[in-house]
Amino acid sequence: MRRFLLASLALCLSVFASAAATLDTVIQRGTMRIGYIADQTPFSSTKAGADPTGYTIDLCNKIADEVERQIPQLKREFIEMTLANGFDAVKNGNLDLLCGAITVNLKRREIVDFSQPIFLTGATALLRKDSPDYLQSLFLDHPAVRAVSQHASTRVIGVRANTTTVAILREALELQVSKTKLADFETHEDGLKALEDHKIDAYIADQVLLISLATRARNPSSLEIGDRLFTHEPYAIALPRDDANFRLLADRALTNFYMSDDFLPLLETYFGAEAPTLHTQIIMKHVPF
Repeated sequence: MRRFLLASLALCLSVFASAAATLDTVIQRGTMRIGYIADQTPFSSTKAGADPTGYTIDLCNKIADEVERQIPQLKREFIEMTLANGFDAVKNGNLDLLCGAITVNLKRREIVDFSQPIFLTGATALLRKDSPDYLQSLFLDHPAVRAVSQHASTRVIGVRANTTTVAILREALELQVSKTKLADFETHEDGLKALEDHKIDAYIADQVLLISLATRARNPSSLEIGDRLFTHEPYAIALPRDDANFRLLADRALTNFYMSDDFLPLLETYFGAEAPTLHTQIIMKHVPF
């Protein structure tokens, strides 16, 4: 029994030591492994043969810049992940950072840690202008009088699989007798196509993602984005748990950048006219010096 307890203690200490030494591991490896979610424009996206780009990718690179001060020859390896496997990759030490439109919640914090907030948004719906009236009333502050659609209502709402939004929607539907069903999609582009093809009546995601998604529609003028948010979605960068020093490094890099003259122009690059409002929101939530 004593031997078993000692072995268990040794294993726990070993796990804790590995989790608490992210920077040491990066130094030994000489490479920082940065995971990203590809289908999350304007936060993270990629094209064949090129490194990923996006708002969160730029912030992750700011953290890598901070590490590079200690490792002048630091290499950066970008690894495409999904929401389904990205958190486990951070937990298992296969990634040092996970970047994208990633919501912080308590369930995810059981697996990984997070940086300070990098963005604030909420979920709503992308609708066709001929989507059913009940959806117009739910998601639009001022629904317009529409012509009756020639397509029958499907009573199906689309959502991306493995997101915080899908969990909230499933719970809400379970609490009421509803004929509305949810359909999971692997990518936002798949959900957009289903909406345009009248296979679903609405596609639910974080508003900031829907704004970008709508611009890639076959006919953007046929769509509208909800202005009622029904969730609170604070975004952050996922980090290994139990490593306060690495999180401090990440937060210091972000605060330094937030306080610089370069932060507002970066927001303008990705979010246009919304940048000043977003700048104020993020600064109000940031960790000060």
